Amino acid sequence: MSAHDHARAGAPLVVVMGVSGSGKTTVGALVAHGAGVPFLDADSLHPLANVRKMASGTPLEDADRRPWLDTVGERLREADRDGTGLVLACSALRRRYRDHIRRAAPGTAFLHLHGTPDVLASRLEGRSEHFMPAALLASQLGTLEPLGPDEPGYALDIDQPVEDMVAEAVVALQGRPATPSG
Repeated sequence: MSAHDHARAGAPLVVVMGVSGSGKTTVGALVAHGAGVPFLDADSLHPLANVRKMASGTPLEDADRRPWLDTVGERLREADRDGTGLVLACSALRRRYRDHIRRAAPGTAFLHLHGTPDVLASRLEGRSEHFMPAALLASQLGTLEPLGPDEPGYALDIDQPVEDMVAEAVVALQGRPATPSG
């Protein structure tokens, strides 16, 4: 069965998670294409106040994230209800954020893109058109709670070619055994 056929049969709900600079948007868009489902970057769902706060170098607090996470969960729930599936790039750094998303869309799986602080920092330094400044990387890494063994998902090491990460993710989404990189 091709990834496209599988997507129609199983219409996956996937959150590509990780800190800023891990490649969520790039990998997420390619995974969505490979799975034959739509892609959405959750950064586009942040209220303007959140964007301004992050752009000024101030980390978000849980109260800032709550309405955003509600919207993320809502979009996944709609994609599940419509049968279209969805791959969504979203930091989802804490377990409770992922639990919040899963309450809205229980079938959601997570692809955790992880890497060393040095690799992440070098990626952020090369970005110029994003509201998240490199100065917040340490805050995000301090907030990050990797996927627990009981959470549905896979860990993918970002220190490999994007094509390899995408191939590994698509295999995992197709339900074939995959060896997590984490």
